[in-house]
Amino acid sequence: MTPTFDQLSGSPLNQRPSEQGVSVVLPVLNEEFYLAQSIEAIISQDFLGPIEIILALGPSNDQTNSVAQALATKDSRIILVENPSGRTAVGLNLAIKQSRFPIILRVDGHAQIPNNYISMAVSLLNETGAVNVGGIMAAQGATPFERGVARAMRSPLGVGAASFHTGGSAGPTDTVYLGCFVKSALLKVGGFDESFTRAQDWELNFRLREAGGLIYFDPRLEVTYRPRPTLRALAKQYFEYGRWRHAVMRRHRGTVNLRYLAPPLSLLGTLLSLITGISISSIFLIPAGIYGAFLVVSSLMIGRTFFERLRLPAILFTMHMSWGAGFLTSPKTLAR
Repeated sequence: MTPTFDQLSGSPLNQRPSEQGVSVVLPVLNEEFYLAQSIEAIISQDFLGPIEIILALGPSNDQTNSVAQALATKDSRIILVENPSGRTAVGLNLAIKQSRFPIILRVDGHAQIPNNYISMAVSLLNETGAVNVGGIMAAQGATPFERGVARAMRSPLGVGAASFHTGGSAGPTDTVYLGCFVKSALLKVGGFDESFTRAQDWELNFRLREAGGLIYFDPRLEVTYRPRPTLRALAKQYFEYGRWRHAVMRRHRGTVNLRYLAPPLSLLGTLLSLITGISISSIFLIPAGIYGAFLVVSSLMIGRTFFERLRLPAILFTMHMSWGAGFLTSPKTLAR
């Protein structure tokens, strides 16, 4: 049974803003090209309280750990923690265990936060009484392909109506991107579940809500995210998303949402339409044709340039079908 909390000991609500220290935790693996920029964005915050930056270093096969060591040498606020497993949830828990402040801010090694991100997040924790606040996963591509993926990721036609992708009004929500947590709430529910390779945020935020906590979304908390650079990498990413989202639904029945069933149903419907249309009668090709038309129309609506609109049908198809395939093939032994 998920533990509950009525009042959080050590809550930032009990302290003045100047006393609300923040521990920024980053699980880091193969981030050689982005880590320095991510850390610079954290160091440059306008937050007036004390901060520490804890890097949980996985077994990278590039120069990430050397970059991290150089950064730590220059700034004593940067603390390095070994994470031999390389698993995100394990690294986050190791970093949280080393933290000494009452607020935990999660950042990824390739993400960049605006300079008012921490101060705004801490203010929201105080104003709303939430145990976790977060905002938008602001996908921004550097290459033409990445920009097309970014368009799809920020559209309901690509990823559904999740506010942390598409935006919306501030208020209570199911989950947010990354997050700024009340540490005592995190510890109360047991931290991140280390049996989850992905979907750790979804799973944790469900437990926080089940325990009586408020998860709060504010679109002003915008974190820059770099999309996958190739169609193959995108397919692998969304296949894993589907697998692990199904694992969360098996673990917590209260997380079942109809929008998560759309990709697997689209995949099954399209396959059935093609098989019956080819083997029985062409009339059965109509559902597949409707889905194809949906991809084209969606691409015209989402895209901003001619070539972007040409790329988007393949991008949307890959996202939908990979997510659906991952969901349908997710083994019951996943995240036991």
